Amino acid sequence: MPREYQLNFEIRHLIYFREVAQQLHFRRAAESLGVAQPALSRQIAHLEEELGAPLFLRSRRRVELTPAGRHLVEKVEPLLQQLARLPTEVKAIAGGQSGSLRVGFTGLAMATVLPAVLREFQRQRPGVRVELNESPTAAQIDALRSGDIACGFLHPDSLPEGFQFRQLLEERNGVVLPVDHPLAQRRTLKLSDLREVPFVLFPRKHNPSFYDRTLSAFAVAGVTPHIVEEIWPRANAVGLVRSGLGATLMCPSEAQNLPGEVTFRPLRGPAPESRLALAWRESPDNPPALAAFLLAARR
Repeated sequence: MPREYQLNFEIRHLIYFREVAQQLHFRRAAESLGVAQPALSRQIAHLEEELGAPLFLRSRRRVELTPAGRHLVEKVEPLLQQLARLPTEVKAIAGGQSGSLRVGFTGLAMATVLPAVLREFQRQRPGVRVELNESPTAAQIDALRSGDIACGFLHPDSLPEGFQFRQLLEERNGVVLPVDHPLAQRRTLKLSDLREVPFVLFPRKHNPSFYDRTLSAFAVAGVTPHIVEEIWPRANAVGLVRSGLGATLMCPSEAQNLPGEVTFRPLRGPAPESRLALAWRESPDNPPALAAFLLAARR
């Protein structure tokens, strides 16, 4: 046993002490505990010896707590209450009714399906705290593999072996432009209309497959995009568009709450598609609450 836990008294000694401290009478405390008074006295004496301090002042008329005894009462009561709650708390965690659940997400998830999933899950499991972590697809896959998150809302074309996923959304991207850009006057656009427009994209390392599909869509349209900045998350890209730096791509669902300085236009013809999926890893170490979260997502 580690040295810091090598104690020569047991929980029952603390329970006996608390009862005597409450009763301030050894006979009544012994009756309440269902033990013989001499045995109770021996246990208290043993506790005092191990702690190296008297806990009670005893006389024929009364029993009083010493300063050390009063301090121990303050420490013992919350400790015993915590121990009493442990079986219920452990059972709740094991049953997925309590504890925490770490979930990764992207901006598209928060703009579309994630709020409803969180609302349904909290209705089912109000005792579980959801810890949200916004991160790109590649980082979420690493976090799933290491167990840092239990599940993630991400944009995969494929996932490593041992992963499961449920596709939630698939949308063609449109383009976000400054509201005063000449092309913003059109109702729809084509990628070929944007050959002279600087673009703000995300770093390829965050989602290589989607990045490559984006460039492929430009190639099919006969355009080589002029990429002036690569930044994440998407809100930062929108900020650069607001500053007049260029344009960026975005799904219609994510574009519903854009600031007034920018506008969204659908794309005709070739355009990359964003695919949002909920992914998790099949593992016996998964938190018990994960099954309930996946059920909330299905609903």
